[in-house]
Amino acid sequence: MKIRNKILIYFSTTVVFVTAVSLVLIYVLFYEYREEEFQQHQNEKIHTTIKLIENFKQQSATISFLIDQQDINDFYDEKLLVYDSNKSLIFASLDSLDISKAESILNQLSPSQKWVETKEENYDLIGVYVVTSDGDYYAVSKAFDAFGYTKIAFLRIVLIGIFLFITVVVILISWFLSSNISKPITELTENLKKYEAGKEKFGELAIETSSYELTQLTRIFNELLKRTNEAFLFQKHTIHHISHQLKTPISVLVSELERINNYDKIEEVKPKIESQIVKAKSLGSIINVLLEISKIESGQEINKQELRIDEMFFDIIEELKVIYPGFNFEVNYTHHEVNENKLIISMNQTLISQAIQNLLVNCVTYSDNSKAEILIDCSEENQLKIQIINSGKPITLKEQDYLFDHFFRGENSVGKMGQGLGLILTKKIMELHSSTITYSNTAHNINIFTLNFILS
Repeated sequence: MKIRNKILIYFSTTVVFVTAVSLVLIYVLFYEYREEEFQQHQNEKIHTTIKLIENFKQQSATISFLIDQQDINDFYDEKLLVYDSNKSLIFASLDSLDISKAESILNQLSPSQKWVETKEENYDLIGVYVVTSDGDYYAVSKAFDAFGYTKIAFLRIVLIGIFLFITVVVILISWFLSSNISKPITELTENLKKYEAGKEKFGELAIETSSYELTQLTRIFNELLKRTNEAFLFQKHTIHHISHQLKTPISVLVSELERINNYDKIEEVKPKIESQIVKAKSLGSIINVLLEISKIESGQEINKQELRIDEMFFDIIEELKVIYPGFNFEVNYTHHEVNENKLIISMNQTLISQAIQNLLVNCVTYSDNSKAEILIDCSEENQLKIQIINSGKPITLKEQDYLFDHFFRGENSVGKMGQGLGLILTKKIMELHSSTITYSNTAHNINIFTLNFILS
């Protein structure tokens, strides 16, 4: 069942039920009040009649008759019987109405039970034991509350009309509210139907609502869809990562090994073998990186440990010197006194090593003077900034917007090997460490990649 229909049914049913119970309760209370009020009027009539009988008991029966004629219009269709202390009838009203339960009520009355009330069809019957200064009396009254029943009938019609009116209003309001409440959810559902995972440009879902809960739900949906989209994109480009990071190096490795196989002298073979060992280790690191990212994308927690970031740079530079012996990396610190504690970062060694290697290999590929500088700045309070600087043709301002997109290659990459995946992989690694990578070129032919590590 649609949420709109559920809201409509649940809300309208609840309100209509509560309204019906309230109106029925009003009717029952008024009905009981009518009976109680009418019986009190009967009781007052009994006391008044007995007082008159006492006042004129020395007079003739004609006076009693006249009293009854005086009171006959007090109640419509009424019969009043008054008895003395011996339960002998001393007064009966003129009305011809018969009281079939008179003897039964009279037998129940006594000094210990002064009030008896019952019903006879729509007639109210009461029996009263009255004590006065001149003696004791018993009285039985039977009367029909025509005015009270008329009011009850009118009240019943009014309450039914109110109930029907409220029911219609509640249903209309419920329909309006349910439509407005469910509209954002319906929009969200329709947008989700149109969502396609794996798009290069992720478009956030948007709904018009002032509800805090729905706004939060949409925000969480967008975050979830963004992560899902990133996961799909990563899977989509995995084969391209493998092609970029593994296929070419393996082909080069195989080619080098075939050449080495043709060498006759062992002293010529040994340095070549050492070089290929370094390249093979590099391939192993790439494979480990892809596996680590795949695990993280599947929801596993990233494994981290405390390591010195500058020592990682030194180790990777030593490995690259074997492959690129003619390239010079220079590591400098911005201050003479270095706070070594700020150089220790919680990281996944495999991933950060690959990110650093990608950036240093880029320096080798795009440098025009075979050298690069690594500048480490630990002067700021809660972050460590590392700049990787090399001289070479810079990336234009227009191209910088796409620098960290899949397969992007700038004008400076013409004639260079690669598929444009190294930087996106590096950015992904930095994001997994809650850190950032940015590019800038502050001077002519100067390229600067800045790593910002947030220190805990």
